Amino acid sequence: MHFSTVIVASVALLAPLASAVGNAVVKNNCPYPVYLWSVGSAVGPKQTIAAGKKYTEVLRHDPVSGGIAIKITKTANGLYDGSPQTNFAYTLDGSQIWYDLSDVFGDPFSGKGMAVDPSVATCPDICWPNGVSPSGSQTHDCTSTSSITLTLCSTKC
Repeated sequence: MHFSTVIVASVALLAPLASAVGNAVVKNNCPYPVYLWSVGSAVGPKQTIAAGKKYTEVLRHDPVSGGIAIKITKTANGLYDGSPQTNFAYTLDGSQIWYDLSDVFGDPFSGKGMAVDPSVATCPDICWPNGVSPSGSQTHDCTSTSSITLTLCSTKC
């Protein structure tokens, strides 16, 4: 009886590790606040990220839209007033995370570097040294246990 209790307890301890996922992080290295909304099938509340601060959310799957877009603007009502926005998007697909970066309605961080850096070194980075997409799709994938960090006003790629 003691042996089976140990096995059950061991499996219970390992279960959270099997389902662990990383985070999506936005670091604001700009000298001004930025505003973001986490959008799947619903729009999350506006987050104000002060200069030098960061926003973090656990990677999640949206069962309706399939993915999440973290929409970032330099204006407080930017999601609703047509301001240029950067979209840091991801899709959690089982043991993989797909991620990309794009701009709509203009390039809000033009002239400022932007970099997406996964925490797993073997996964591809995304680098926009001038804050504008260098060209073509830059969608990449990594293990879902990796965190993916977008740094705004990055000094390195």
